[in-house]
Amino acid sequence: MVSEQAAQVLVASNRGPVSYTLRDDGALEARRGGGGLVSGLSAIGPDTDAVWVCAALGDGDREAVRRTGGRLDPEDTGGQRVRMLGIAPDVYADAYNGVANSTLWFVHHLLYQTPLEPSFGAEFRAQWASYEAYNRAFAEALADEAGDGASVLVQDYHLALVPGMLRALRPDLRIGHFSHTPWAPVDYFRLLPDDIARQLLRGILGADRAAFLTHRWADAFTACCTELLGGTGNTRIGVHGLGADADFLRERAHRPDVDERIASLREEIGGTDRRTIVRVDRTELSKNIVRGLLAYRQLLTDHPEWRERVVHVAFAYPSRQDLSVYRDYTAEVQRVADAINLDFGTYGWLPVVLHVKDDFARSLAAYRLADVALVNPIRDGMNLVAKEIPVVSENGCVLVLSREAGAYEELGEDALVVNPYDVTATATALHEALTMPQDERAERTKRLAAAATALPPSQWFLDQLEALRA
Repeated sequence: MVSEQAAQVLVASNRGPVSYTLRDDGALEARRGGGGLVSGLSAIGPDTDAVWVCAALGDGDREAVRRTGGRLDPEDTGGQRVRMLGIAPDVYADAYNGVANSTLWFVHHLLYQTPLEPSFGAEFRAQWASYEAYNRAFAEALADEAGDGASVLVQDYHLALVPGMLRALRPDLRIGHFSHTPWAPVDYFRLLPDDIARQLLRGILGADRAAFLTHRWADAFTACCTELLGGTGNTRIGVHGLGADADFLRERAHRPDVDERIASLREEIGGTDRRTIVRVDRTELSKNIVRGLLAYRQLLTDHPEWRERVVHVAFAYPSRQDLSVYRDYTAEVQRVADAINLDFGTYGWLPVVLHVKDDFARSLAAYRLADVALVNPIRDGMNLVAKEIPVVSENGCVLVLSREAGAYEELGEDALVVNPYDVTATATALHEALTMPQDERAERTKRLAAAATALPPSQWFLDQLEALRA
């Protein structure tokens, strides 16, 4: 049954534009988020009837769904129509942690230790049934909310089955799917059970258009479809590289709270004369933080002239701490940073300034202070940090960039490109970055910032919508 307020533009994603916390007094406190999808929906204009379908992520969200029936109060969402789904917690946990984050994420980022994992048995099959149920809940909600011939933009690996399910329910809709992650090469994708690998591909091919952040990921998806299904059928394949929001970043980076964080960071660094190597990441396995620290250690070993003259400002914000492998990785990041400080630190110099508590203002402060940005993921769909730092850096910033980041496709020409597994070569690149002449540094930063902001989030969204309707 189609909603009486049928929408013409719909977005579906695991996380929505608002989250709720249940206070001790029983009141619900709403907190709005940001990002490309929020900017994109704002950009389509108030005259377009739009709705965002998302999942309840925690107890506060589930209570909001219980009180509202899932159609949230526009006062909480900035006027955006939002349909939040109260999926059963055990089903959600299996779909989100068991399949999306512990299986699909690992496949697309090539993270498995294959002598030991994966092992797809009865437990995984039960989790897969939950993933199907989770996707079906989204498909049914979208079918309910969408007007005749509406455009639906489905987001990411969490919802890979939605396009096919929605197509069966509403063949009149224009459906797009966007993958924010890399896509695995054929041989690695085939780690998945054959039936599930084909089901995932057919799910996405239920869309009129499947889009990716880079040509590399789009080509990998096409290769998987060709190998397992004989082709992509009638589904069009597109590429939309997500850029940084320059206006927002430059304005936000000069607010008083960021100035305060700069003062604090300078005190931790030990004055204004020392150079800074900056990284800002979640402690996600694919971000390669440990090898980055080992490369910095190698720099201090190979080039002792940098001791007491450079500080590695490393922000490693905990991610997915409900999974033991992520807790262990976060602990290893702390251990390696502590070891570097113990072995090399002096009375007036802390080689690594490590922060593990998320603080956006402090991240922007580090961006402004960066002489070198270290972005060395094992594999990354895009990596916006690589695009944001050159936009905000005050004195010019050299980008040391992994060739396995999606951003390499757009920024590689003006970055120092590294193999993320090669610690020695990364240390050499850090030395080259630190010794680069100021005029070359400034020119590279200027070109990096231009490339990084070529497709801001609102335009990224609108381009997809236009391409879907073409």
